[in-house]
Amino acid sequence: MILYHDLTRCSFLYRVNRFIAHCRVDGADIPVHVKNTGRLAELLTPGATVWLERSGNPARKTAYDLVAVENRGRLVNIDSQATNPVAQEWIAGGGWGPGITDLRREVTHGDSRFDLAFRQNGVPTLVEVKGVTLFDDAGVAFFPDAPTERGVRHLHGLISAVQSGMNAGLCFVLQREGVIALRPNDRTHPAFGAALREAIHAGVRVEACVCRVSPEGFTITHTVPVLTDAFP
Repeated sequence: MILYHDLTRCSFLYRVNRFIAHCRVDGADIPVHVKNTGRLAELLTPGATVWLERSGNPARKTAYDLVAVENRGRLVNIDSQATNPVAQEWIAGGGWGPGITDLRREVTHGDSRFDLAFRQNGVPTLVEVKGVTLFDDAGVAFFPDAPTERGVRHLHGLISAVQSGMNAGLCFVLQREGVIALRPNDRTHPAFGAALREAIHAGVRVEACVCRVSPEGFTITHTVPVLTDAFP
């Protein structure tokens, strides 16, 4: 999926807060908007090579969006706003299986709003999408990179949906190539790992989707195992 145009490759300098960082563009220190509020501590390091998209809005305080980072010889997309349309494209193209109809975004069930909803062979289905940007040297993905009570709440909502007779799923979008598996990041947020295991046991479908990534965007290509055994 092509998502970005008018791109610039440059060096990362430092992060001011969740939303703003500084990069060196054509020799100048320029503030940019970071399209991900996660920690990204392993990616956004001083001197890292990053990709920026120029904004077409002259009224904005920042002229660029930071959308991708080069790390360990691979490109990692960090745009958390792009994972939903990429997952929707994959599901609509048959990635979730046949019989998909009435695919739509942002549907409320219970006390939570879920990213995607559709009918599969007539059965109402809810899917929550989570972008993943944390990877180890072996190519294993980990989620989350910071505690996420919202993520735990979503898992409990998916369990409730299954118990009410619906289908439900969690789609991890792994925003890098060369990933071999995904694990819950129990060291960072053990409650999320516990909720994920509970959800799988309750019948929530969980997919870890590897992407082909370029500066211009990313597309899901295949799935890899979700490993829930204890991690040493």
